Amino acid sequence: MTLEAEGPSLIASDVAADLERLFDNVASVLLGKPEAVRLCLVALLAEGHVLLEDAPGTGKTTLARALACSIDADFSRIQFTSDLLPTDVLGVSVHSAAEGRFVFQPGPIFGNVILADELNRTSPRTQSALLECMNEARVSVDGVTHDLPRPFLVVATQNPLEFEGTYPLPESQLDRFLVRVRLGYPERDVERDLLRSRLAADPIDTLGSVLDRAAVQRAIAAARLVRISDELLDYALDVLAATRKSSDFLLGASPRAGIAWTRAARASAVLEGRDYCVPDDFKALAVPVLAHRVVPLAGGDGALAADAAEGALLELLDRLPVPS
Repeated sequence: MTLEAEGPSLIASDVAADLERLFDNVASVLLGKPEAVRLCLVALLAEGHVLLEDAPGTGKTTLARALACSIDADFSRIQFTSDLLPTDVLGVSVHSAAEGRFVFQPGPIFGNVILADELNRTSPRTQSALLECMNEARVSVDGVTHDLPRPFLVVATQNPLEFEGTYPLPESQLDRFLVRVRLGYPERDVERDLLRSRLAADPIDTLGSVLDRAAVQRAIAAARLVRISDELLDYALDVLAATRKSSDFLLGASPRAGIAWTRAARASAVLEGRDYCVPDDFKALAVPVLAHRVVPLAGGDGALAADAAEGALLELLDRLPVPS
């Protein structure tokens, strides 16, 4: 039976059970950060990408690896450095003497879950190599376009506090990330459990997969069927328009930001087992989806700018009425 024949309500209920197992599996390794895990699953279902931004040692790489291990899919880790070239990421055409022609050798970007570690340590030239991959899930090399495997999720990490030897991501690059996740330090009790669990070995080394690629694709298809009322769309449009008119922002949210927001809200509904969106789906995702897509009037650079953008967005959301 096709997904369309089953109907969105049944799909969301069945998929929610699979996603609950996926959530629990990832959360068993990344202790005390359920919202961060949830945001990564939202990005996966909405066919978006994740920017993990926080200080070193807070679990960014662990979260990316745990998500990859929990899905029976191809995982690639790319360590971005200042001397990395676009061909090191995308691949290159190599002459084959046996075939008498150039043959394309895929790079590490050809995977299902890609960990782009310390993305802001590579040059803008190499950063820009990811734009087509993240936006269209394909790679163009030597005039030939190659489709990337599905599902396709880029989880990039960066340290916002360290500027020496880094290249800040431009707005066009930030806009390719569906959500920005800031982990923060764990609570004391959680950190005690964390230290105890790592005494013998790292739990991620024995973490098994709970879903295959087909199950993930079914969940993605279910998210596309989620309904959004006209009242909720009007609310989203009011928020987007307010960011463009507000004196707190130099640059407001773009139409692409609005599209990303609605896709994320649909994914959030599926995670809750619903085939329709509610106001909380939008309001809870406003900061993770929109804050890195706006430019605050004041706030400095790096973490200060991120704090300013998030604070201004929260004030704006408090002023606007939410549909009942």
